[in-house]
Amino acid sequence: MEALKQLFEEKQYSLLRETLSDMNEADVAAFMDTMPKEELLRMFRILPKDMAADVFADLELDNQQHIIQSLSDKEAGLVIDNLMADDATDLLEEMPAGVVKRLLANAKPETRADINHLLRYPEDSAGSIMTVEYIGLKEHMTVADAIERVRQGGLDTETINTCYVLDERRKLTGTVALRYLLLHKPEDVIGDFMNTNVISISTTTDQEEAARQFQKYDFTVMPVVDTENRMVGIITIDDVVDILQEEATEDIEKMAAILPTDKPYFRVGIFETYRKRMPWLLLLMISATFTGAIIMRFEEALSAVVVLTVYIPMLMDTAGNAGGQASVSIIRGLSLGEIRFEDLFKTMFKEFRVSILCGVTLASANFIKLLVVDRIDISVAFVVCFTLVIVVICAKLVGCTLPLLAKKIGFDPAVMASPMVTTIVDAISLLVYFTIATSLLHLAV
Repeated sequence: MEALKQLFEEKQYSLLRETLSDMNEADVAAFMDTMPKEELLRMFRILPKDMAADVFADLELDNQQHIIQSLSDKEAGLVIDNLMADDATDLLEEMPAGVVKRLLANAKPETRADINHLLRYPEDSAGSIMTVEYIGLKEHMTVADAIERVRQGGLDTETINTCYVLDERRKLTGTVALRYLLLHKPEDVIGDFMNTNVISISTTTDQEEAARQFQKYDFTVMPVVDTENRMVGIITIDDVVDILQEEATEDIEKMAAILPTDKPYFRVGIFETYRKRMPWLLLLMISATFTGAIIMRFEEALSAVVVLTVYIPMLMDTAGNAGGQASVSIIRGLSLGEIRFEDLFKTMFKEFRVSILCGVTLASANFIKLLVVDRIDISVAFVVCFTLVIVVICAKLVGCTLPLLAKKIGFDPAVMASPMVTTIVDAISLLVYFTIATSLLHLAV
């Protein structure tokens, strides 16, 4: 990369273009993403014409926007025309309406039609991420005809590894892998050896579910059909990788009590970061005041046995960690389709058994520590350890049920991850602790 930078700074553009032509487009895009914005347009114009669109597709979104808005109308139209329809649609969805109008006005009619077709589908649906460029064949075609069709349209499609057999109404009737075309005789008819057991997804299928179908069937490309089984496009594995990264990032942010953003960390401004984090922090802070109210309620009991206060942080932290473990496991199972709401009681029963084992183990270790190291009264030690067992059980049951309930009522289960679970479990832990202490130690409330 240093060599490229040096050639660019020394204005050795011919040598730079020659060097770039031998590189992978993704590597060139990675290099351009490190450049200052004022140099991006000049670098983009140096790129060999046959690789410019592919490099552009791999650039970060804000760099794409900067370049496309800096180009002349004609140049911008050429870039849009040379992008795959799904990549062009992704770009235009993030652009101001005026810029979109200008770009579409300078694009080819067929490009405009493809983009408008994709823009009408709901966000995060299979239809919104598919590409309409694919190889379509007919059952009556011979292998020779099919290969000629691939030769004619292959350069304008996202992949030619799988071809799709359509009837007169464009209904999907079968698939043919390119290797079978190469292995069969030129006079063989497609309909005689095509695969009729076709697996497809609907245009309205959620993109996360589409990604799960790829994982289930080990596909690298999957056809997308409308409600009448007419083929409208394909989704390729590179789209699925982007989906998985996007969904994983969104879940992680929600699990950390942050409103999701689709921008890289350093591309998000200070105030935007503040707005993403502040609502949940405020909500969790307000909800945490309940724990303070509980402590005040049992203030008299605490003053009678002051040592009880020493173990409040340990009990709350342990319960929060136990609940967080359960919630993260359930959220992951829900995202992978391994767990459904119908499994609620089965899940609770499993977590209950796990919580007993965890609680008893933690309490046993803690009981020895309290007597040997802390040297506290055995009755207080029993209260602390008995509470520990109960709060671990409660925490794991809360941690496993909240995500399932959230999923059932239509919320994202990731919202019910560690911060929310911890806040709820903290209050439960204090109530359980003080109730047990006042009962077993006969304290006044």
